[in-house]
Amino acid sequence: MPRSSADLLAGAIWRCAATEPGSISDPDALETVTEWVAASVPGTVVGAIQAAQTGAGRTKSVASSSVSSSSVASSDWWFVTTVATTGEGSWLLQFDGVTAFADVWIGGVHVASTESMFTPGEVSIPAVVGAGKRVQVAIHFHSLSAILRSRRPRGRWRSSMVREQGLRWIRTTMLGMAPVFSGVPVPVGPWRGIRLLDKGVAAVVSAVKHASVDGTTGHVAVSARLTGLPASLEYVTVRVGEHSRQLAVIAGPDGFLEVSGVVEVPDAQLWWPHTHGAPRTYPVTIETIGVSEHLGSVGFRTVEADRSDGGFRLNVNGIRVYCRGSVWVPTDPISLQDDAGTTRVLERLAEAGLNMIRIPGTMVYESDHFWEECARLGILVWQDMMLATLDPPDTDEFFELVAAEVTAFLHRVRGNPALAVFCGGSETEQQPTMLGLVDQHIPLIHSRLPELISAVAPELEYVTSSPSAPRGGEQLATHVGSGVAHYFGVGAYRRPLADVLSARVRFATESLAFSIPPSNAVIENEFGSLAVAGHHPAWKAAVPRDNGSSWDFEDVRDHYVHALFGEDAREVRWSDPERYLDLGRAAVCEAFASTLGYWRRPDSRCDGALTLALRDLEPGPGWGVLDWSGSPKAPWFVLRRSAKPIALLVTDDGMDGLRLDAINETAEPVVGEIRFRAHSRSGVVPVDVALPVKVKSHSSLTWSVDSLVGRFTDLTHVFQFGARTYDAVTVTLEDEDGEMVDEVVHLLGSPARPLERSVGLVATARNVGDEEWVVDVTTDASAQYVALELQGFEPEDSWFHLAPNGRRTVRLRRTSQATKVIGRVRALNSHTSVAVAPPSAPATRSSPAKRTTKKPSVTGN
Repeated sequence: MPRSSADLLAGAIWRCAATEPGSISDPDALETVTEWVAASVPGTVVGAIQAAQTGAGRTKSVASSSVSSSSVASSDWWFVTTVATTGEGSWLLQFDGVTAFADVWIGGVHVASTESMFTPGEVSIPAVVGAGKRVQVAIHFHSLSAILRSRRPRGRWRSSMVREQGLRWIRTTMLGMAPVFSGVPVPVGPWRGIRLLDKGVAAVVSAVKHASVDGTTGHVAVSARLTGLPASLEYVTVRVGEHSRQLAVIAGPDGFLEVSGVVEVPDAQLWWPHTHGAPRTYPVTIETIGVSEHLGSVGFRTVEADRSDGGFRLNVNGIRVYCRGSVWVPTDPISLQDDAGTTRVLERLAEAGLNMIRIPGTMVYESDHFWEECARLGILVWQDMMLATLDPPDTDEFFELVAAEVTAFLHRVRGNPALAVFCGGSETEQQPTMLGLVDQHIPLIHSRLPELISAVAPELEYVTSSPSAPRGGEQLATHVGSGVAHYFGVGAYRRPLADVLSARVRFATESLAFSIPPSNAVIENEFGSLAVAGHHPAWKAAVPRDNGSSWDFEDVRDHYVHALFGEDAREVRWSDPERYLDLGRAAVCEAFASTLGYWRRPDSRCDGALTLALRDLEPGPGWGVLDWSGSPKAPWFVLRRSAKPIALLVTDDGMDGLRLDAINETAEPVVGEIRFRAHSRSGVVPVDVALPVKVKSHSSLTWSVDSLVGRFTDLTHVFQFGARTYDAVTVTLEDEDGEMVDEVVHLLGSPARPLERSVGLVATARNVGDEEWVVDVTTDASAQYVALELQGFEPEDSWFHLAPNGRRTVRLRRTSQATKVIGRVRALNSHTSVAVAPPSAPATRSSPAKRTTKKPSVTGN
């Protein structure tokens, strides 16, 4: 809920301090504490310390903090403020989230305790002080390390993610507790909003909303509690968009007024994932005397999971949705407060054609702002319960904590159309399976939690764990060819890229984990030199690793450099750190392109693919396809190209040669022309065909390239008759107006291409509007993984291939006040890079050969 005008804590000035565990239990004794730090609420201890250290407010880099997780967890912490009271009546304390094991004091009176980081609380406070007096609000956070020293029963298995097995009893995040999250600190503090409401001032105390659709009619059920209004009030007005209804007011407990009812929306427009339609939402407000409050937005849609044939497919509004995206991490892992950063990353996600985010059980439940933005942008959310790898206790007391947490979460977001799946945690089933335990029944996620969700949100799709096997089957959670999978065959387990063909993944909620280097400019800025890559302690500290393993994910990347390009990554790193990094980036790009390209094929049987992860938590070579600042890393561009709602796919079908798929997920048919060209190494285009095409809405067309060309070509040289003839193919799709819809360049042969002195790259910047710039990139020979590294601008596309005599125009996004484009363009198979030339000195390039064949329209096969 947003802050109300009745909130006494609005604008309060907070401070925090550390004390020895158990040394101070009453705020009256805080007079002896002399070292205080200014704090923000909502916020965390490390966020406050970091702001004090920098002198310029909170920074976003984990590396900039000198505070360790162990030092934060080993102390007690106090957050304190004083506020002026108003009126002579009682107050209402509400907190949306304080970290585990906290006590709240108001005016020297202990008013509340909490054991869970994820459960909000509410307490009525009697009139303990008179009007106009100041009252102290103090929150005491007990040392997590001291709590963990308490002896409790062991679980049936040991989690491999964390050292502290006692975490199974504590409702807290894995951030700062698991080695895989490197230097991220433990969050301690009031990390979500806290309010002290004067009950005598008109305000909405709480509200719950739920949206459903029946045919063309939308229904929004709203229930709310209000305070500070006359007992004679009969009605309040609830508005949903342009539709409204007066709801009757009844007297509730503790002096509150309550309203409940349903607002109908005739001819409701449906909410769609942005890849399939418009994400239409309706604002919900409640209005009465002195009160007009926005309760968030709702959307009307249906979500159903099809589990037939051992798979998992989401249908939205009756239409199959291929889910693609990544695993979410907080954009500010220090203070957990970053609405602006959250918006930037989610907008970038939507622009890239990605339509799903998974919030894993290792993180935190996200803010209302996050959910509002997902609804606005048309992004589906897979939500894990905050549980990962640990054996959840089967006690009534523990379930009460979980039930309060899940119920509060569902009440908060149930009306949001972005929520697609609720899941019983991350690797909750996989961990005991991998340890060989026979009894796979976990009461919390297999019986108690499904019963709770059935009562609170019966329409919600529930999955027991990520990953998990099909219900009632004989498969295990570790089997990737059915149910919901975490697929790291390509990746951690160093399987060949062709493994994806035999794995037959149906829905991957995690996949493709690699240690991915950020850009060269970021490395030099954060680490001082490219030479740190692969060995320096500061660099290696940011490389993801599994707890207790003898290898890390940089070793995995180096393995694929050798497997794909035939080069020893360690030897290259010794002599040429820049090429070492580029080979690693290219290896990850190859893995992404091969795996995601196959999964996107209509006949792959895969209905979802989420990569691990969306963003790095700190500077360095993390799992993220975006670096810690939110800027793209090399495989981001591959992910973006593979995710377009209207997309061309070119894949190698072995002895059957190349295959072409045209996919249209939008609600409108695509009518235009597909052009296919094959290029020889010298730049000759011996195959050039074009055909009219119509791809219906929510459908696809498939061709073998030989059938499209009309003859046997052996483009991939699989029959090996004579010398290789073809070096690359280019496929384009243009609409009826001649506008380019998609373009794919596919290089033929092994990824291990010879390193040329130069492939003839030329890059020219052009201004195409007052603030718009593009770079035209051309090449003489095939250019493998062309990368643009610019100052003050970010390319819309990079790490792409160009065919001989090829050309690509790349739009730029301004990231600074730069007035001209400066930078360099390089290719993996070129020893030399080129500077971006100014628009006054464009290079001349021969245009692509004219098409030689025109075929009639076909429908594919």
